[in-house]
Order: sequence, then C-alpha cells, then structure tokens
Amino acid sequence: MEEINKELLQQFRPPAFPGSFFISFEGIEGAGKTTQINRIKDYLEDKDFRVLVLREPGGTPYGEKLRKAILETSTNIHPVAESYLFASARAQLLTEVVLKELNTPNTIIICDRYLDSTIAYQGIARELGVQRILETHNVFPLHLVPHRTIYVKIDLETSLKRQEMRNNPKDYFESQDHSFHQKLIDGYDLASELFPERISVVDGKRDFDEVYLSIRQQIDDLIFKKED
Repeated sequence: MEEINKELLQQFRPPAFPGSFFISFEGIEGAGKTTQINRIKDYLEDKDFRVLVLREPGGTPYGEKLRKAILETSTNIHPVAESYLFASARAQLLTEVVLKELNTPNTIIICDRYLDSTIAYQGIARELGVQRILETHNVFPLHLVPHRTIYVKIDLETSLKRQEMRNNPKDYFESQDHSFHQKLIDGYDLASELFPERISVVDGKRDFDEVYLSIRQQIDDLIFKKED
C-alpha cells in the first residue's frame, strides 16, 4: 500500500459556516447516488433547509464545459490531464458557488462526487498515486472538503447488473474495462480509510428504502448534533 503523509491528510478540512453544511455523495456507477440525493434533498427541504444540489465536474458554466469535454471525448486523456481538469473544475465550483452559498445560514450543499472520486479515478484507477492527488489539492480552496461524505458502496457485479438494466449509452469512464471499475472500488475503500471521520460507508446493495434510511441517519447525526 502506498504510504501517505499523515500531516498532509490533516490539511483537509470543511469550510466553517455556522448553520450551513457541505455534503458529498460517492460511489461507482449503479450505486444509486442520484436517487438517494434526490430523496435527501426533499427530506432536508421539508426540514426548512435551503438545499443546492451540484455535480462534479460541473456546477458552473466553466465546469459544465469541462464535463462535456471529458465525458464525451473519443480519445484517451492522459491521467495527469484528467487530474488537473477535475481539480480545475473543482476550484471554480468552490469559489463561484460553494463558498458563496454556504455563507447563507441554513444552507445545505449536496455535491454528486468530489475529491474522493479523484482519489479513486485518477489516484488509484489511473495509478497516479493518492499522495500526488492530495498534494495537488493542498492549496486554497482545494483543501476544503465536505462536512460529511456518503459513500454508497456496491460490488462490481451489482454495478454491472444495474448498468445493464438501465441500458444507457456509456460515457468516457463507464466504457472502461472491468478491472478499471474494480480499482475504483479499491480507491473509494482507501479514501474511506484515510478519512474515516468524514466518510460514512453505506451498503448500497440493499433495498433503496433501507439505503435511504441509513443515509438519512448519517445526515441527521451531522446536522442536528452540530445544532445542539
């Protein structure tokens, strides 16, 4: 296993905006992130929170252009280029949206993918190394991380079955081979080991209602514990 600088890990922290929260969702294709994000959004809005849902890469005009360039490309992008493209979109999202919106009390931002995707995709699957990814992000505003990350974990077999059921056209990453997607799982597992206080692992193979209740408990523990 790659040796990670523990002092570097300590540089990553959530933004400090009392009464507002930053939450991310992670997982491989077929984990059901979108379904759960939508349900959690409705739940939080019923609790009178102002909820914004973002995605990575994307969330800004600049980020959406990068998203299109990456996911619709027909050629191989060098892993270093991938890494910096995602970091570039992320920095813009943080400065243009996240930090400004969290300044409004009672706001919750939910982001579909964030730093842990870069750890999994470029750090592990593309073999750049997690240390390199973290070093790239050890600068404002990229060192800012969510208050809580929900990692909806499924195995490769479950992922492939669910993708077959959807029968959607595959994008740049979805079209990679099975070994790539297994490495993504390894990457997310490693991220959850590196940041155990931030990342909550939820068994995504269960019924969607059961998964939702587990996620809602994690969200409640974060929000209402901090409010006490």
